[in-house]
Amino acid sequence: MPEARDSQDARPAEGYSETVIDHFERPRNNGELADPDAIGYMTNPVCGDALLLMLRIADGRIAEARWQSDGCAASIAASSLLSELVAGASLDEAAAVTREAVVEALGGLPTSKLHASVLAADALHQALADYRKKQRGD
Repeated sequence: MPEARDSQDARPAEGYSETVIDHFERPRNNGELADPDAIGYMTNPVCGDALLLMLRIADGRIAEARWQSDGCAASIAASSLLSELVAGASLDEAAAVTREAVVEALGGLPTSKLHASVLAADALHQALADYRKKQRGD
């Protein structure tokens, strides 16, 4: 997947919070995670945004979260913020993260960009399901 950049510009006039702009302009934890314990991949069929979330899990906690995204400024910001939000979290704490929690942590999103929070939360839940499946030996 390409690096966390897109051709759209994140400007306050678009209705983005300072947190969204910060995470878009300075994404955290972007890039591949070698040998992840869990992977979640989601795509939005309407806009084409995609998120690959990779987790390293140790002692029942998320030790590291990295991601690769191809999407709009809001999707990149949501991916970046999510990686910080879940780092150090227990699996139960991470499972409790909702799209509403992502929106709140971002300082809000324009209605037309709420899909970014859905993408992030769904990728996280898919990664957690992937980890549980691997633990069961499925």
